[in-house]
Amino acid sequence: MPRPQGPVKPVDRRVWGLAGVGIGGFALAGIYRLSGLGIPCPLHTLTGLDCPFCGATRMAAALLDGDLNAAWHFNAAVLILGPLVGVAIGYEVLAWSLSRAGWLDLPRQRLSPRAVATLTKVALGALLIFGVLRNF
Repeated sequence: MPRPQGPVKPVDRRVWGLAGVGIGGFALAGIYRLSGLGIPCPLHTLTGLDCPFCGATRMAAALLDGDLNAAWHFNAAVLILGPLVGVAIGYEVLAWSLSRAGWLDLPRQRLSPRAVATLTKVALGALLIFGVLRNF
């Protein structure tokens, strides 16, 4: 791989935001695991229905314990989508970091705004369908 030439492209701010959400989620899972305190879901509190993210804290806590079966039971959709998004974010941050340090210039994929919008709609649609189906 070639060494970086010229200015390093910045990481999209959405990548940093999603990385922060992921790190914060596992931090909350650690707190839940140690204290039993989780974040109450407003939809579940008001209606008794599970939203697409209900159980995500318990899922992450189960992953911290190495219990994949329990994690799947708590929230299968986030268990599937989380690693996909996490790998994409991790690669983007790693490529940016190595390039910024001047060590290595890994290829970085740039998606068009239309592709990002389409992927976002597909992911949100999948979560919405999961949220509806899990209440039956």
